[in-house]
This record gives sequence, C-alpha cells and structure tokens, in this order.
Amino acid sequence: MHWRIERLRSHMHDQSIEALLITSAANRRYLSGFTGSAGTLLITDTAALIFTDSRYRVQVARESPAFELREIGSDAPLPHLLSVAAQELGLQRIAFEAEHVSVAQHTRLVDALHKHTDAGTHPATPTLEPVEQMVEPLREVKDADEIAPRRHAVAITDAAITAVIPQLQPEMTERQAAWMVEVALRERGADGVAFPIIVAAGPNAALPHARPGDTPLGTGRPIIIDMGASYAGYHADLTRTITLGKPDARFREMYTLVLEAQQRAIAGLHAGITGFAADALARDHITAAGYGDAFGHGLGHGVGLDIHEGPRLRRKPANPSDEEDPPVLPVGSVFSVEPGIYLEGWGGVRIEDLVWLHADHGELLSRAPKLR
Repeated sequence: MHWRIERLRSHMHDQSIEALLITSAANRRYLSGFTGSAGTLLITDTAALIFTDSRYRVQVARESPAFELREIGSDAPLPHLLSVAAQELGLQRIAFEAEHVSVAQHTRLVDALHKHTDAGTHPATPTLEPVEQMVEPLREVKDADEIAPRRHAVAITDAAITAVIPQLQPEMTERQAAWMVEVALRERGADGVAFPIIVAAGPNAALPHARPGDTPLGTGRPIIIDMGASYAGYHADLTRTITLGKPDARFREMYTLVLEAQQRAIAGLHAGITGFAADALARDHITAAGYGDAFGHGLGHGVGLDIHEGPRLRRKPANPSDEEDPPVLPVGSVFSVEPGIYLEGWGGVRIEDLVWLHADHGELLSRAPKLR
C-alpha cells in the first residue's frame, strides 16, 4: 500500500494540499488495506494516521502497518482526535472529501477545531477545505494486487450464471430466479453480491434497473439478468439477456443488434480513446438501426472497490463546454461495456461484460456464454 500513499502525496503536493482527510470507505481501503466497517484516514507529507475504535485495534495492526492508530472512544470522538492531531502536526489547512462528508460531520469537525483554538492549544484554527476526486483517479488504474481478486470475482460470476440459466423455468418468478443467482454466487465463493441482483422479464425488461418481483419468467420473451460477485472487496458486473422457449423475430433482431454493438465497442478499444469515443462505437451502430432513443444510458463504467466508479463511457454532451476535456480511458482501467435497447411494453436487451484496457486492446474478462 505504501506506493499508493506516495502517489497520493505527489498528487496532494501538485495541488498544494497540506493534509487530506479520507472518509470514503473505498478510498480508505485502497490506501490503507483496512477492511473494517468504520475508520477515517489523515494523510500528510510525513504522517499517515487511521482513526477507528477498539474493535479494530488488532485488525489495524495486521492490515495497515503503515498507519498510526488513533483510537476513537466515548471520551475521544473523531473531531477531538483530529483537532489534537492537527495541533501535533502543526496543520493550518485540512482538505476533506466533499462528496463523503455530511453537513453534520463538517459542523462537528469545525467546532472541535475551534475549541482547541479557543483553549489556546493551537495558534490558529486550521481551516477545512473541500476537495473532490483526489483518490478516485488513482484508483482507475488497477495494479497487480487488484487484478487477481478481480479475476476471481469475475470467474465466480461467470460460473454462477452458467449454472443457473439451465435451471430456470417459465413458471418461476423474477424473485425466485434472483435468489437462485445469489445462492449460486455464494456457493461458488462470493463474499456477497456486488449489488442487488436484477431479474426482469417481459415488459419489466424495459426498465434498466428493474427490481425482481412476482412476475413469472414466461416463455419466448426477454429476460434480463444483471448480477455480480463481491470478492475480497472487489466487484464483478455481468448482464445476460435470455429467453425461455423459442424467441420471436423481434427478440432476435434486438439481441443481434445489441451484441453487434458490444462487439464493435470492445474491438475498437485502444490506448488514448476517450469515454465519449468508446460510447460512440456502440451507440452509432444502434442509432443507425433506428433505436438510438432506446439506448438511454452510457456504454459503461469503471468497476472496482465500488461497483460504479471511474472511468465513465458515456454519450458526448450535445453542447459540451469549451473547458471540458474528453475523458480518456486510462490504460490499466477495468470497466463494463453494456449497450442496451429498451422498448416500453415489450422489454429490453442488455449485454454486459468487464474489459481490462491494455495499450493496444481491451481484454475481455467475462467468459459467461452469450446467445448466438
């Protein structure tokens, strides 16, 4: 983990950030290796502190040897400990993750810093300054330690969906099918599900994020199954669209179109391509066939410690600002490629796989079979 901290420190130096408070669970785990459910990091150019409670005393020693533990207790809450650390380190400016700190948390931190100043224990009150996207861009490029658990999460997911699909019956409900998928993931070694499983049959498949209900799977109509395993903190994300019984001509048309769009996008990936351009590889094919309005979401998103993270593969804005730089997909990033078509009253088709971007191509990580 040490080199990750050094990369962050370099990033902080470039932006003249004296100290950074990390409250995001995923960023905390990425930087420290700490897998507990509660904890906050404070990183400066010379210090790396972790604030958590006594439940994790041994765990911090095992998982985060590069960090100094400051133990939270009833008489030593986080705001107090942070103000003490700020005094010890002589901090004047502390940056915090604006996207992960509530107004109430911010108020408590400010009050504690002011109390130390008012008590004469600190020459001047350190300021809290909001920052965004300090750690997340570093996480977009996956290192060797991240690829192995990622591959395993994908392998569990592939095995689970391959086992479940032959067991599905038309009279089963979406809810029953979703439970079968979750059991299959657990039985094959998943720590849990990466996100709530989607099983959407018939007209429900026109809802990209439908919730499984009591609708029977039925015959001859689209069934979207979106699922993924969580393993060692990392996530997989896979979607397959199937039909039980003989598919009709419309299903074959929609499925072939979405599959071709996905294949074009994966084949066109390369170093230096932007998220806009990658999205267009699939979107232009679907639009040319007359279904552009039926593909409403972006082509994909990064997948890692969070199920949705950077980079983003999305449609280019109709009127992008002059200041907006095209988002280049970094070599080493892992992201989904998931074109879809959704038609109200009929259903939808989505096909999703994870891809690891190399300098000259995108490596397909997902191996679960698709309809042909």
